[in-house]
Amino acid sequence: MFCYQCEQTAKGEGCTKIGVCGKQPDVAALQDLLIYMVEGLSLYAVEGRKVGISDRDVNVFTCEAVFSTLTNVDFDSARFVKLIKRCAELREQLKKRIAGAGGKSSFTEGAATYNPPDSITELVAKGETVNPKSDTSINPDILSLQHTTLYGLKGLCAYADHAHLLGEEDETVYAYVHESLAAMLNKNLTLNDWVGLALKCGEINLKAMELLDRGHTTRFGHPVPTTVPLGHKKGKAILVSGHDLIDMETILKKTEGKGIYVYTHGEMLPVHAYPNLKKFSHFYGHYGTAWQNQAKEFAAFPGAILMTTNCIQKPLESYTDNIFTTGLVGWPGVKHVNNSDFSAVVKKALEMPGFTQDEEKGTVMCGFAHNAVMGVAGKVIEAVKGGAIKHFFLVAGCDGAKPGRNYYTEFVEKVPSDCVVLTLACGKFRFFDKKLGDIGGIPRLLDVGQCNDAYSAIQIAVALSKAFNCGVNDLPLSMILSWYEQKACAILLTLLYLGIKNIRLGPSLPAFITPNVLDVLVKNFNIMPITTPDNDLKAILG
Repeated sequence: MFCYQCEQTAKGEGCTKIGVCGKQPDVAALQDLLIYMVEGLSLYAVEGRKVGISDRDVNVFTCEAVFSTLTNVDFDSARFVKLIKRCAELREQLKKRIAGAGGKSSFTEGAATYNPPDSITELVAKGETVNPKSDTSINPDILSLQHTTLYGLKGLCAYADHAHLLGEEDETVYAYVHESLAAMLNKNLTLNDWVGLALKCGEINLKAMELLDRGHTTRFGHPVPTTVPLGHKKGKAILVSGHDLIDMETILKKTEGKGIYVYTHGEMLPVHAYPNLKKFSHFYGHYGTAWQNQAKEFAAFPGAILMTTNCIQKPLESYTDNIFTTGLVGWPGVKHVNNSDFSAVVKKALEMPGFTQDEEKGTVMCGFAHNAVMGVAGKVIEAVKGGAIKHFFLVAGCDGAKPGRNYYTEFVEKVPSDCVVLTLACGKFRFFDKKLGDIGGIPRLLDVGQCNDAYSAIQIAVALSKAFNCGVNDLPLSMILSWYEQKACAILLTLLYLGIKNIRLGPSLPAFITPNVLDVLVKNFNIMPITTPDNDLKAILG
């Protein structure tokens, strides 16, 4: 196997025997084969659009399939076999439709003609021949940009899949997904072509995040600033982790009146701010922190745990009796919930002891999405013009277990008292409970939301730039980002597409970025690695 799509990749170079995340070589090979197959399917999808054919089944499947190869999302080898077979079926169906419409229906590329056998051993063997480093004839810098685009695309497909489940879709998103996947098979594209495709990934990802934002706010209302308890109530309990608001809504409805308190974990914290979810009286508070302590926190939780399209760490394999998932996770022992039937989750919660007494552990605030912040924009602008707020820092991104991530906690702690910190995604759990106070009633720590709520942060920045009649790069705003997996890659490409410069990225730079590609990013966007909090703050503030 070879995999270097996440920040935690072995030695900062690539996992070759087993993934640091726990991914086994057979699963890695099947994921690589699925991407190969979807690239072949995309050749036909691109051709189909030329003759007026856009197949919705193909569109939806493509995003789901690509999403399933995201870091830590799906380690179920049997499911990949089904996806590979389904991809071949859809390809042949689309091929016939295109031929009937007079379009090109014959390709010589192996990805467009490969017929998967029934043997999983043969599928794995084929997958090993199409891993990210298998074609040594490709220029390393072109390969770097291909993989930058591919990994950004994986994040984009995650957002598009979530948006689709909320009834939000856009043909331009599907068209780009197929365009970029088909391009992976084109040996004639230049370095400039791939720069264009990578930045276009950022452009289309902005559209996908907009769709998801619209889906969330239409169904659940616009988030409002909300105080969330960090303790717990005496009684039965269910802990919900992940990203999926539909699952959260369903579990809240299914547990109403059953004497069960529902808590959030990790990226579910921002859910407390949505009006149509916070109305449930048994939706109590937030338990634990996030990724780096997930195993320890889950082991101590005295109720049922529901994972929604979220990663599960390998240490959780040893105690999965009370863990359920609606997502794609394929760890042994984790029970999968199908068709939103949460009866087994509720039953397990009622069987377990729950919390034996109330406990208060303080509170945090969330709900500072674009609508809420723009509601007090006048006050913010006044504070900036009057000198009360000197600078904004967006300290955001993914969390992980790799050493060096304490940088983000220390950075936030050292931000001067006349500055405001905006944050989003699971990286904030390094410092989300810090009491930074306020500036004239404006909290100094503003939780914008989940990783997909980078859309909100972008909207806030754009609105401020308009208010001050300047470009985003001219605002007193600095971006300090942490990355771990492919959604972060997609968001970074969006920021680059928007022309945002001077981004500080850490805790380490992606292994798939070659020195030459990094040089282009530095020259055009002044992107830079984090150093130390003291040095970076001095460089930014002077």
